[in-house]
Amino acid sequence: MGNKIIRSICYFTQKPDDGVVLKIKEKKGLLEGHGFEVQTLRFCTSDLEFNEIVRRVNDKEIMLGASSVPCQNTSSQLKDFFRIPDDLSFNLDLTGSAIEAGHVDLLFEIIRNKPDRTFNFAYVFNNPLSSPYFPSANYGVEGFSIGLQSTDLTEGCRSLNEWFEKTTSVWDEINLIFKDDQEFLGIDSSVAPVFQGNSSLINWIKRLGMTFNESVLTDTYLKITKFIKEKNPKPIGLCGLMFPCLEDFELADEYEQGNFSLERNLFLSLHSGLGVDTYPIGIDENPEKVINILKTVQGLSNKYHKPLSVRFVSDGKAKIGEKTDFKNQYLKDVIIRPLA
Repeated sequence: MGNKIIRSICYFTQKPDDGVVLKIKEKKGLLEGHGFEVQTLRFCTSDLEFNEIVRRVNDKEIMLGASSVPCQNTSSQLKDFFRIPDDLSFNLDLTGSAIEAGHVDLLFEIIRNKPDRTFNFAYVFNNPLSSPYFPSANYGVEGFSIGLQSTDLTEGCRSLNEWFEKTTSVWDEINLIFKDDQEFLGIDSSVAPVFQGNSSLINWIKRLGMTFNESVLTDTYLKITKFIKEKNPKPIGLCGLMFPCLEDFELADEYEQGNFSLERNLFLSLHSGLGVDTYPIGIDENPEKVINILKTVQGLSNKYHKPLSVRFVSDGKAKIGEKTDFKNQYLKDVIIRPLA
């Protein structure tokens, strides 16, 4: 079977070192030997300063995650976050916090000083452990988890059921490969779309005979999330449906046409998705709006006991009504719309 794409192999450890680097590269080689394409290798740890994480893992092939950083520690670490050249991500857990201006000031400080790092930061609520997807990844126990780019498996499919069958086959194959590996934590079956064509969730929706607007009030996304939550033989992490506004280039087109407002994003997230992801924000956006959005997402997450996150991205230059220039292969440039 073609198009077996692993988006991420993420190793969770509180003692990152060269030995763990060798381990994760062995997992990559094993999967490639079974016909998988492996896109990224990642480490996620906790309770370590950013500089210490980078010092311990000096390998440019490895993406680094610092888990949730306590709010009181973020200010002291931001200078390091801006300075270190490595691809390091972290999140801020606001599940039980009284959200205030200081939490939003953090985002705007990143926008002012190192806007490309907005891609590496998110607010999280009721965040599960051991997801291999950054920046939401949080350390829980030692071991590794795997996340797929399962939209590519839609190639040649004519129905959701055909896609589900192909996806199940791939899950079973991964579980067979690692059945005797005590460090294998499981598969985060989240649907993580990217780019266009077969990799785009919106492209798949269109191939199923719907426009994006038409799909929103069908049970299509509910069927997908029911499948990925109930049929995954070894679930770990988020196991939800991602709507990354600017990473799924065909969703970015819908955003520019006014079809993917924050209200629609939250509606889809509440019943099927995982929150607000790579959503563009203008440098002149009102911080009060961001506070209200975070409060709303926090309230929905706590009310429904559902993992949700918020990741706004900025190029540090574009205002509302202007076109972005991210210089990031994973983000499509768009004309920024106001958040409300």
